[in-house]
Amino acid sequence: MDSKRSKAFSKIIKEITVAIKEGGDSDPINNPRLRVAIINAKGINMPKDNITRAISKASEKGGAHFTECSYEAYASHGVAVFIDCATDNEKRTISNIRMYLNKYNGSLGTNGSLSFIFDRKGVFTVPKGVLDQDEFEMAMIEAGAEDIQLEEESFTVTTALEDFGSMQRKLEELGIEAENAELERIPRTTVKLDIESAKKVMKLIDLLEDDDDVQNVFHNMEMTDELMDSLD
Repeated sequence: MDSKRSKAFSKIIKEITVAIKEGGDSDPINNPRLRVAIINAKGINMPKDNITRAISKASEKGGAHFTECSYEAYASHGVAVFIDCATDNEKRTISNIRMYLNKYNGSLGTNGSLSFIFDRKGVFTVPKGVLDQDEFEMAMIEAGAEDIQLEEESFTVTTALEDFGSMQRKLEELGIEAENAELERIPRTTVKLDIESAKKVMKLIDLLEDDDDVQNVFHNMEMTDELMDSLD
């Protein structure tokens, strides 16, 4: 658990750094991407001091600089895998990704080769109970929500890529703090595998996610209840 927490914190610190370096402003009021990074930091219970230190360090001249890059690949059995990275050494990153893919019979694709499989969407996790459900859903639809799913303790609101900013502004206007806000790659079609094959693909996914340069891994393998139970 400590390792997962450390990885999650590291990912957010990189996101804060990229947001400040690219946005040129360490004030979240003027930097929408930084606001989102801070929301996500709070969502994983990162201490306020850690967030403040990350912002301060990223604001220093000559500090760490990360390049954002994405890689498109296929795992075994035709499962499509999209890998988003933030790295200070692209040669190291691509070398590691190739090594992981080779270990589990995967292969690197060319940029754009998975564009027909994934749609990029904004996904917000919002605590329920802040507003009346009908009132909340109407406000979300007005802001561009394509889908609203009610979970046990929260709503998952999905928007088109171009509506991510307007949804963020609507939530701020309503005084609602999202628990998480991210741009995700949602598969249009999924691949269903038998349990043993799926577990091998998950070993590759886990290996990729454990790499310090990797921020997010998206895939189109169907996560059935049976598979989820086998991974517990």
